[in-house]
Amino acid sequence: MTFLSEFGALFLDKLQSPTLGFLIGGMVVAAVNSRLQIPEAVYKFIVFMLLIKVGLSGGIAIRNTENLVEMLLPALFATLTGIAIVFIGRYSLGLLPKVKMMDAIATAGLFGAVSGSTLAAALTLLDSEEMFYEPWAAALYPFMDIPALVTAIVLASIYATKQRQAAEARLNQGEYFDDQQPPQPQNTRIKIWPIIQDSLQGSALSALLLGLGLGILTDPTSVYDNFFNPAFRGLLSILMLVMGMEAAARLGELRKVGQWYAIYAFIAPLLHGFIAFGFGMIAHQITGFSYGGVVILAVIAASSSDISGPPTLRAGIPKANPSAYIGSSTAVGTPVALALGIPLYIGLAQTLMDMAG
Repeated sequence: MTFLSEFGALFLDKLQSPTLGFLIGGMVVAAVNSRLQIPEAVYKFIVFMLLIKVGLSGGIAIRNTENLVEMLLPALFATLTGIAIVFIGRYSLGLLPKVKMMDAIATAGLFGAVSGSTLAAALTLLDSEEMFYEPWAAALYPFMDIPALVTAIVLASIYATKQRQAAEARLNQGEYFDDQQPPQPQNTRIKIWPIIQDSLQGSALSALLLGLGLGILTDPTSVYDNFFNPAFRGLLSILMLVMGMEAAARLGELRKVGQWYAIYAFIAPLLHGFIAFGFGMIAHQITGFSYGGVVILAVIAASSSDISGPPTLRAGIPKANPSAYIGSSTAVGTPVALALGIPLYIGLAQTLMDMAG
């Protein structure tokens, strides 16, 4: 009971953070049909600034670290988590009534990919709690993001191939009438590198990797301390406001694709985060991976890509309905990851830290 009471108190405290307050405020503004608008260009600039800052901090830490080997196990767990999330969605959401398999795989891929803005929110809350984390932990982003998107597109291609082969088998058995169009043969070869390249060229991951590279290869400490770091929290607050407004606006899209997506989008972020949290605790026991690092691993697993993921999936799984995977992500998944997931994992980590002494 002591563990539950301490955890409950910490969790409620995190819900009162200003970052999450701006998210909820944005949802309220949209719900009352306010005419308040944040220009798209401003939104993109804020995301760029936040991810550059995250990348710079990670790059500076990697340049100054004496032991990069300690990053290998968390990176491996990030990769395994991204792949596992897609398979979980494929064999849970994909098997529910009235859910099309292509839509389910694309949704799972988006939930396996990573949201840079959710990661930025988690880093801000960790800083406000003065909770230590390895600065390079933000660099775990692509280790989860890219494998998830690749896995989703590969699974979708395999499923499409099986469906086509089954249709051809029925055709051979004479199950098609003369007025039906027989399936046309298609090239079934899956090319992995274009998927990886497309992910790397996405705006969010490009900004993060740019910051990471600058932090490793140059000495950007002065511009980081005097420009990027002071502006970080203010920009993040505006971003949370925008995301709250967008989440409320997307609820209409979610209603079009049915209640199963809403249920999945509510449960999946928390489940994915707990899976990654467990992997992170294994890394903690083996390598001393910090509790803050465990939280970051859990948060990127709970997040769903809001910038680079959708265009990648549109190109890689063109038959999937964007309203299904984007609507479920922005309307439910992202608010759950931000408002519930982040305070949940921070509270759990702090409780475990207290118990460990």
